[in-house]
Amino acid sequence: MRIVTYPFFLFFAMLLSLTFWSAPAQPASPEKKPGESSPMPIVINSKALEADNKNMTVTFTGDVEAKREDFTVYCQQMVVYYEKQADKNKGADEGTRIDKIVATGDVKIVRSEGGVATGKKAVYYQRDEKLVLTGQPVVKQGDNSVEGDRITLFLKEDRSVVESSGDKKVRAVIFSKQKKQQGL
Repeated sequence: MRIVTYPFFLFFAMLLSLTFWSAPAQPASPEKKPGESSPMPIVINSKALEADNKNMTVTFTGDVEAKREDFTVYCQQMVVYYEKQADKNKGADEGTRIDKIVATGDVKIVRSEGGVATGKKAVYYQRDEKLVLTGQPVVKQGDNSVEGDRITLFLKEDRSVVESSGDKKVRAVIFSKQKKQQGL
């Protein structure tokens, strides 16, 4: 196992800060407090959507595009797993919260400020604030890139782990800014 810490991994923090994905549903409030920012909406387009309340999932299939102002996720299927969240003071159901999100099939995450991550599967674990990319995952920022068999981003810890299996090694291509500026 090799540990790689590199600033271009930070763009995944934007992915995981989705208020749609990570915050419980809140009723709309007609009054906004001064200095309070409203959450950025995410728009998910797909050929089909299936909500399964018994299994507590929402499945988007067919050319899925989940877009927010600062990034876009493309895949063939996205399954959102949710769980009931109890009100600690009343013991009643307060609403739901996201447990995990699984994107599969030609996963591509594009950040508006630059940077692309690709793989066959991406799993976001909301509680741990962890994203796991598998299936030939590659993360690119400009000319820099890293690849392995599994890329895990621990967002709370601002740390990434890139792993390989068998005899295969992790590969990182990193250009220094000086060489890029000199055209070398």
